[in-house]
Amino acid sequence: MRRRLTVRRESWPLARPFAISRGVKTEAEVVVAEIRDADTLGRGECVPYPRYGESWEDVVAAISAQAIAVADGLDRETLCREMAPGAARNALDAALWDLEAASTCRSVWQIAGIPKPGPSLTAVTISIGTPEDMGRSAEERAGAPLIKVKLDDRQVIERMTAVRRGAPEARLIIDPNEAWDLDILRGVTPELAELGVEMIEQPLPAHADDGLTAFDSPITLCADEACHTVTDLPGLTGKYGMVNIKLDKTGGLTEAIDLARAAEAAGFKIMVGCMVGTSLAMAPAALLGSFAEFVDLDGPLLLEQDRSEGLRFDNGRVHPPGPGPGLWG
Repeated sequence: MRRRLTVRRESWPLARPFAISRGVKTEAEVVVAEIRDADTLGRGECVPYPRYGESWEDVVAAISAQAIAVADGLDRETLCREMAPGAARNALDAALWDLEAASTCRSVWQIAGIPKPGPSLTAVTISIGTPEDMGRSAEERAGAPLIKVKLDDRQVIERMTAVRRGAPEARLIIDPNEAWDLDILRGVTPELAELGVEMIEQPLPAHADDGLTAFDSPITLCADEACHTVTDLPGLTGKYGMVNIKLDKTGGLTEAIDLARAAEAAGFKIMVGCMVGTSLAMAPAALLGSFAEFVDLDGPLLLEQDRSEGLRFDNGRVHPPGPGPGLWG
């Protein structure tokens, strides 16, 4: 029996609206790819992202176009050569990893030759609101060891002062999602450093970040939209001290592992991040925790309800997928 590929779109309502500098989300629109080989099933989830020119229609079509290749025995190496990085490739790559794990009765981390994953400290995210609203959100999360704060170009210090007041003991990282310019960055970093902010994720637009080479930041800067695959690393040197690895950007765990190793070798610190999706999307990324300075895999915590066999979150930590049949890997 030849392997069979199926693909579908799913919508997962969020527990509350989630605002970043580009807009507000009320649901997670995900695409799930499944590869069945006799009685064995491999699954992968991706999140199409408009910032990268992706729509769920295009991603579904791109995955579906691989049906014949999958039936003929498509492997991960060929997938990475033949398909561009992005959400569609991520879903297929994850499904192929999951299928091999199920077929061989081995965990994905064993097949990949990476360290056995354990629980990782993960950020919990506060979305954009008024300083008062963000302060209340911080109070609700005051027991979290690590908080990530979404920002735009307005009321940066007021908002962060409110967050710090609401969560005085938490470690803080922030993400303007390309909403700042160099003048804003220069102006706010001294006060942000005094507030204890440890990292700023992609402050400037990825296409307009050359000014970072002459900026001596008191806070670590992390490339997100500017870093997708290994080929991006040379252009980030001298601008950023950290890169954010997201599987929907790399096009899957296969490239993500290569990127993590290459980034380490090039002297970059590593963050492992996510789009807003279910635990099925987080599970492959959770295997990269041993590479990371920061982990941000709280996507399922933003949902009204996660998958029934979702990852376990407790005490600010995310646990990797367990052995045996279940969620993934």
